[in-house]
Amino acid sequence: MANKAMTFDKFRTFETEFAGRPLVVETGKTTQLANGACLVRYGETVVHVAVTGAAKPREGIDFFPLSVDFEEKLYAVGKIPGSFLKREGRPSEKAILTSRVIDRPIRPLFPKDMRNDVSVVCTVMSVDPDCQPEIVAMVGTSIAISISDIPWNGPISGVSVGYVDGEFVINPTAAQREVSEMATTVASTDSRIAMIEAGANCVSDEVMYNAIMAGHEANQQIIEFIKGIQAEIGKEKFSYPSNEPDAEMFEAIKAFSEEDIKVAMDTDDKTVRDARLQPIYEAVHAKFDEIYPDSEAKIDECLYKVQKYIVRRWLLDEQKRVDGRGMNDIRPLASEVSLLPRVHGSGLFTRGQTQVLTIATLGPVSEGQIIDGIDEEDFKRYMHHYNFPSYSVGETRPSRGPGRREIGHGALAERALVPVIPPVEEFPYSIRLVSEVLSSNGSTSQGSVCGSTLALMDAGVPIKAPVAGISCGLITEGDRWMTMVDIQGVEDFFGDMDFKVAGTHDGITAIQMDLKISGLTPEMVKEALEKTHVARNYILDEVMLKAIEAPRAELSKYAPKMLTTTIPADKISEVIGKGGKVIKEIQAQCEVKIDIEEDGENGQVFVSGIDIEQCRRALAIVETIAIDPEPGAMYLGKVTRIMDFGAFVEIAPGKEGLVHISQLDVKRTDKVTDVVNVGDVIRVKVMEIDDKGRLNLSRRDVLIEVDGLTPENDVNADRPRRDNNRGGRDNRRPRRNNG
Repeated sequence: MANKAMTFDKFRTFETEFAGRPLVVETGKTTQLANGACLVRYGETVVHVAVTGAAKPREGIDFFPLSVDFEEKLYAVGKIPGSFLKREGRPSEKAILTSRVIDRPIRPLFPKDMRNDVSVVCTVMSVDPDCQPEIVAMVGTSIAISISDIPWNGPISGVSVGYVDGEFVINPTAAQREVSEMATTVASTDSRIAMIEAGANCVSDEVMYNAIMAGHEANQQIIEFIKGIQAEIGKEKFSYPSNEPDAEMFEAIKAFSEEDIKVAMDTDDKTVRDARLQPIYEAVHAKFDEIYPDSEAKIDECLYKVQKYIVRRWLLDEQKRVDGRGMNDIRPLASEVSLLPRVHGSGLFTRGQTQVLTIATLGPVSEGQIIDGIDEEDFKRYMHHYNFPSYSVGETRPSRGPGRREIGHGALAERALVPVIPPVEEFPYSIRLVSEVLSSNGSTSQGSVCGSTLALMDAGVPIKAPVAGISCGLITEGDRWMTMVDIQGVEDFFGDMDFKVAGTHDGITAIQMDLKISGLTPEMVKEALEKTHVARNYILDEVMLKAIEAPRAELSKYAPKMLTTTIPADKISEVIGKGGKVIKEIQAQCEVKIDIEEDGENGQVFVSGIDIEQCRRALAIVETIAIDPEPGAMYLGKVTRIMDFGAFVEIAPGKEGLVHISQLDVKRTDKVTDVVNVGDVIRVKVMEIDDKGRLNLSRRDVLIEVDGLTPENDVNADRPRRDNNRGGRDNRRPRRNNG
């Protein structure tokens, strides 16, 4: 049977330049059964994107079912997975965060009344560190949906903006990202800013605003490129059954329930509001279920739209908020620290009915998180975790571990605080924060930022500056728009934006923007930045810093004490010893934990334990092994042998010296055991090192120089000094007659 060569009649290649590097899009060669697909090459980064849409809508839901998956394949960076099964497992935190970043700008551009499942899968197949795969995936997603037959009001484009040496850099290289003052991702449509995700080293509002505008401008070139691809090979969009309730139904339900809903919603208490709305829902269904049979979901949709209509009319027409606040007013605030006695640090932050308790835990550097992914980062010592239990919103369901939302909120709070965490050289600890949301009525992620600052300061972490977070909302209607600070749940639910900004007094450390509309104008962005800056300064000055003014001077007594030193890299093996014998002995002897990290020519040694004196002792032993003793240096050593003429003291494994009987005390010593015994730990000073490298030590000099004791006059002047045979049998002195 003859073979037929395959032809790829639909195979097309499109190419442009993107931030100085070639961007190549391939379509039609693979993935023939997806609604839309493309392979995007940017430098040597390659991402495959496929989008599929269900032919029929999903029944019984009141939302648009979109899923976005960013799949990291370790072969993309030449790694074999470290798991037992040797295959990729659950998505990494970075993959989940990237999926959310792609989801946020594309979701508002789908028809709001569509209920057909849509799935986007971005598979990272090759990674060039200079060309970020998350940016390639976002552009590829826009292309795949644009050329598909799925209804969508795109395209969008996304870029990464860095700030290096006072200049904005679009899609910075790996080297540029290392020194950049910010990492800001900006997604845009052809007219508006659709998404902002930023981490920054306390940059000013002006710098952040200009970075966003630079990203928005850079996006326009790629949007035009995608429009060209869509015009050439894009499919006709399919039709779908609208889930929008008909106008007659909506007007009837609105007329029946509007006044009652206004009364129900006019409260600052979410519990009261929900209780008031329940009988209204029952009354509406009792009246309209017979009039509109089999339309229960659409009746609920009408009730939702009536509430949304009321809230938006209050805001736009009356400048009235549901809880009676002014547009720039913040809900009642409270801060408290040291709630939990045995933890290393704790902080409770309350804003209205939103309440977050954050707990700080300190540990050895080795207890940081090892990351097995496609990113260059493989270890981090500062971790933030966020938990959102069902009871926080008055619901009843079992806990099943963190979802994407919890991971996203935890990462946002982590990003907000990273710039103020002291470097490991100044504070040699791993730090874990856990934010427990106790009650939620809007902006818990920013509540966790504030609670985390309190917990860090309570734990004695010397942060560079306190950080607070606040959100800004938006209502739009045609050309009309208005913003309001500190949105609660109902304003987030019925509004158009949740613009979260965290920072210090001086600058921004993190931004995350969620939108329900196609995008923001520059004026909206500028106003949101200005309002959130004023609000976070108020939160810091009037609430948080009144609970705790500065990081505590001392760590909790339950926190491990940590010391660090640097030793030559070629001495690390001596400190560890054969089979780890030496380091294990030091750890057991001093009841500490020792970690060593090699960094070029040096080794960084971290010693942790509950007793600071034992930590100092262990550190001194390590330094003694790594650095040859010099005359005049003092050490803490252990008595290993007793002779008539003195005591042998080990100041480090393998390093032993003699304290002659005349150097044991400030007064005359007749018997060595009158002063020390085997196993005692004493302080000694190196008097001399003979030509054979042997140590002569003195306890007497330490007592005089450190403890300030006064020696008795010439008490040991007539005591003969032993030669340096160290007690060899042939030269042993006769025992002194003390009679």
